[in-house]
Amino acid sequence: MSVPLHFQSIAELSEHLAARRISSVELTQAVIARTKAVESRVHAFNSFDEPDALAQAVASDSRRAGGQSCGALDGIPIGLKDVIAVSGQPLTASSKMLANFVSPYNATVTESLQSAGAVLHGRLNCDEFAMGSSTENSAFGPAHNPWDLTRTPGGSSGGSAAALAAGAAIATLGSDTGGSIRQPAALCGLVGLKPTYGLISRFGLIAYASSLDQIGPFARTVEDAAIVLGAIAGHDPRDSTSFKTEIPDYRAELKRRRGPWKLGIPKEYFGAGLDPEVGAAVEKAIAFYRAHGCEIREVSLPHTHYCLDAYYVIATAEASSNLARYDGIRYGHRSKEAKDVLDVYQKSRAEGFGDEVKRRIILGTYVLSSGYYDAYYLRAQKVRTLIRRDFLNAYREVDALITPTSPLPAFKLGEKSADPLAMYLCDIYTIGVNLAGLPALSLPCGFTAGGLPIGLQLIGQPFREADLLATAHAYEQAHDWHTKFPSL
Repeated sequence: MSVPLHFQSIAELSEHLAARRISSVELTQAVIARTKAVESRVHAFNSFDEPDALAQAVASDSRRAGGQSCGALDGIPIGLKDVIAVSGQPLTASSKMLANFVSPYNATVTESLQSAGAVLHGRLNCDEFAMGSSTENSAFGPAHNPWDLTRTPGGSSGGSAAALAAGAAIATLGSDTGGSIRQPAALCGLVGLKPTYGLISRFGLIAYASSLDQIGPFARTVEDAAIVLGAIAGHDPRDSTSFKTEIPDYRAELKRRRGPWKLGIPKEYFGAGLDPEVGAAVEKAIAFYRAHGCEIREVSLPHTHYCLDAYYVIATAEASSNLARYDGIRYGHRSKEAKDVLDVYQKSRAEGFGDEVKRRIILGTYVLSSGYYDAYYLRAQKVRTLIRRDFLNAYREVDALITPTSPLPAFKLGEKSADPLAMYLCDIYTIGVNLAGLPALSLPCGFTAGGLPIGLQLIGQPFREADLLATAHAYEQAHDWHTKFPSL
């Protein structure tokens, strides 16, 4: 049975477009039709501009007709998480605070995708201001996992994962502050890449925690992730944290770098709290690498048990500072009940922000306050240095690390929403990567007995995404997990 257009990969579709077997308009129409068919159940989108998407597709077809194709992404529909600016489109961060805000400018990654000819396709649902692990914190309602609509697609980039898994996009972009690309990718059976901090510009990304945030792709295959990464990576003078480094041809490097690799197994990632089915699937993946000549070593990341504490001090501190700009004065929600200036600030923020955002702002303000800064924020930054040092010490012995992505498969919507700590623990295997600024990738490695996807996480060395992608590609090519799709 042939695979529908909306479930095909970028690599396959770009060949069809180049050979004129299909047009971008036909592909975009197929994706729009699929979106309309599933969106009422999946709720992956906050908004979608059909005429604009079709106009972009027409422009792509015109370029190809004139022999001026922009490359593999030309004419491919790609969805963006609703924290990434697209000029003239809504930019809400899934918050009442920005419910009516339209972006006046483009993010750098948006410009990069436009230069590559991609069809920008909709604004994708997420946890409010990217704060959450289940997309249940969205002011516009939760997204649903296409593999089981009663379950979460993960978060905060849950809409990006759900849209791709459901066939409502060919690839998507998300942001990852503590696992927000990799965890949804694992729960939805996709490839999700969190690049090295500084490899991709954050200009035009609504800030949550500026020293942790990183934009990255969701894709059906490792090759597709490499294609998208190649389009959006690179130095940007508008982002002071953007790093000047050579950008290789990530797609070509998949075929050149064949290993075998030295792979480390952090003993701290395989203890209590790991679901048995998830653990068994990851162990099988490790056995695959061992059987194919890779040297497998146990390593230790001794400060792992401090990751959650350090993360929620640093992230909330930065969030409290970044979200101070939403004050009801310049833009965003302004309370109609305000009677004076103080009311404008207090009531606008009380009405505009959801409970989880308020919780993190309050915590962050506390740890930055006089008398507590040294005890909490400064100490957390010192612990962060130790966490990064753990990873770099491990890389003296191995090329990359293998871990589970999430300790659990997709859980029921509402199951953890009353217990913030239980929700925070869903990111226990992903947070350390952001604290250390490293690249990491999640890819499918099996399913539970109940048919839920399981993700394998590979953690690489700084700015060595080409090696990380090649390591993942070797596993993917020997398995068919990426060829399975949910039936909606």
